[in-house]
Amino acid sequence: MNGNEQQLQDVLRLPAEQLYRHELEALKAADKGKVPAGWQMSPQAVLTFITGGEAGGTPITPKYIGNKRLVEMAIATLVTDRALLLIGEPGTAKSWLSENLTAAIYGNSGLVVQGTAGTTEEHVRYSWNYAMLLANGPTPEALVQSPIMRAMEAGGIARFEEISRSASEVQDALISILSEKTISIAELGKEMNARKGFSIIATANTRDRGVNEMSAALKRRFNIIVLPAPSDLETEIEIVRKRVSEIAAQYDLQAAAPAHDALLKVVTIFRELRSGMSLDKKEKIKSPGGAISTAEAISLLTGSMALAASFGDGEIRDADLAAGLQGAIVKDDDKDKLVWQEYINNVMKKRGSDWRGLYAACKELNP
Repeated sequence: MNGNEQQLQDVLRLPAEQLYRHELEALKAADKGKVPAGWQMSPQAVLTFITGGEAGGTPITPKYIGNKRLVEMAIATLVTDRALLLIGEPGTAKSWLSENLTAAIYGNSGLVVQGTAGTTEEHVRYSWNYAMLLANGPTPEALVQSPIMRAMEAGGIARFEEISRSASEVQDALISILSEKTISIAELGKEMNARKGFSIIATANTRDRGVNEMSAALKRRFNIIVLPAPSDLETEIEIVRKRVSEIAAQYDLQAAAPAHDALLKVVTIFRELRSGMSLDKKEKIKSPGGAISTAEAISLLTGSMALAASFGDGEIRDADLAAGLQGAIVKDDDKDKLVWQEYINNVMKKRGSDWRGLYAACKELNP
């Protein structure tokens, strides 16, 4: 193993372009389609990378399990000069799809602006190295480019995560960039013009509506695609199984993968609490205040594997699942605790012998 490989093994989370490097190389080698300016492979190859398939004998794992047409629409948007906005509930794989699209198209998914209350206009445009600015005045060397400006210069793709969590003036800084494809650097008396291939993929959480609502002017500059929650139980189970397996391999968790029975129980609980109705539509269920998303189910089961590996025999037990469910559903809120206690006593208790062990473990934590 050379130094670079050892260094990559020590990284806590590899970006998609490194995690799936062999798949990307196989796709590029086998690609016969027309490659747009600034891209590293054709739209058809990008689709295969995202939805799965085969390239020159190399199996390509699906990165997004859902409506294939939505992925085609996203890729087609990026072929044009339009930016892409992915909207959905928490856990609908917005960021995951954004990262993998960028990895496949541009080969560098790391040009990211994270939308928060502390995000400023400088994160979108540019800032200065103030020591150099004071010493020599405004010079190209003193300019600190934002991820978006770097993408413009290289003809790549920048990502703007949780755009609706940033202030309105920060969002509005994007309008001229998306319209004119330039950033004016007044201090240097010049403009940065975007090269072919430049685009922005933004994500927005539907639960954040009203935090910093996007203006109509900004929305018009995006093609908007709404990513739905998994449509059925089996699809969600498959998504959770795949992502838990990938994360467990990355962390080298010395535990057995969750059995189908464990996956079924966790996903059933999450879908029922999320929808406010039992799967058989016979009983109404109160929903907790927090997000009960697919991403939370993945995190719960990964944590259960860590518990089983560190303090058990490597097999996920009902007690491991119960501990994860408690943390995922009850989030420092008395209402959430009551909702969860009602679910345990009124729904889980009635599920029969298959659920008895999990019921007892959950009841022990919620006497």
